[in-house]
Amino acid sequence: MSLRLDPRADASIGLRLAVSFASGLVALLIVAIPVMAAGGNPFSAYLLMAQGAFGSMFALSETLNRATPLILTGLAAAIAFRARLWNIGAEGQLYMGALAAVLVGSGFLQLPPALMIPAIMIAGFLAGGLMMVVPTILKQRFGADEVVITLLLNFVVILFVQMLIEGPLKDPLAMGWPQSVPLLAEARFDKLIPRLRTHWGLLVGLLAAILLWLMVRKTVLGFEIKAVGENKAAARFAGIPVDGTMLKVALISGGLAGLAGVGEVAGVKFYLSADLSPGFGYSGIVVAMLAGLSPIGSVLAAIFIAAVFVGADSMSRATGISSYIADLVVALSLLCVLVGSFFLRFRLILDNRKAEA
Repeated sequence: MSLRLDPRADASIGLRLAVSFASGLVALLIVAIPVMAAGGNPFSAYLLMAQGAFGSMFALSETLNRATPLILTGLAAAIAFRARLWNIGAEGQLYMGALAAVLVGSGFLQLPPALMIPAIMIAGFLAGGLMMVVPTILKQRFGADEVVITLLLNFVVILFVQMLIEGPLKDPLAMGWPQSVPLLAEARFDKLIPRLRTHWGLLVGLLAAILLWLMVRKTVLGFEIKAVGENKAAARFAGIPVDGTMLKVALISGGLAGLAGVGEVAGVKFYLSADLSPGFGYSGIVVAMLAGLSPIGSVLAAIFIAAVFVGADSMSRATGISSYIADLVVALSLLCVLVGSFFLRFRLILDNRKAEA
């Protein structure tokens, strides 16, 4: 008697989302152990987390505000991973998008007010996209590993941003605080709800998810991305321009991460600083994996992760349990998704046949 692994047929999107949902529940069950070790009641802690994330209009606004950049960085990772292009640089691409938005929207360029918001969005998209196109070209021409390049570029970009906000972009009215000059009023996103922080960047993220879903499902480019992700050699033999498809994916992926940076400076802070992102680019990878690389699923996964972080802060103030429990939930959710993805690809078969002599 022995166990063997047999490949499964392609799992449906519904089944993948079900695995992601179950992974989140399993992660919450596992996290109950350290919660109890800290002297808390898991049911009370999770109830407080839910109330802190959705229990009031203010809480819901904070959750959606936190989810907005996660939707875009999740989409950035999802579209790249579909083509087997491993974009680990969404954090740096986010900062480049934010930097481009500040350069265009703070008065360095004289533009009509009506064109200011479209201009900063285009600039942010192109800046983030370029940060992914360059590693992709290096991969195609020299066989460079895009994982290493995109990961290291995160640190290069953040140091570059720090240099600029301490130098030529520093706001002289910030009383020495390291931040850039602010965006002009016409370059800022309006609030969706008065006196709350949710802004039009959320609609940008939702629209991007819908457009990406339509592209993947209904367009030739979507078919080419799937073919390249499944088998590059077969796609090239079938006449699909593999290198061109990869460059398009790189531009879209980096551009979406750049839009996340635009949303943070145009909708939340209105200036660029080194602490603009608490890791939205890295969390976007978790969002994409939880969503099974689904654009629509990325929206739901982003809201889940945002709710965990926002709710954990509220729960921590009420119970004294560390808010770092949120990082544990997210990490375990990712691990559970990876395990679930393995069993989506393979099934365990109990083989009762006797080994031949």
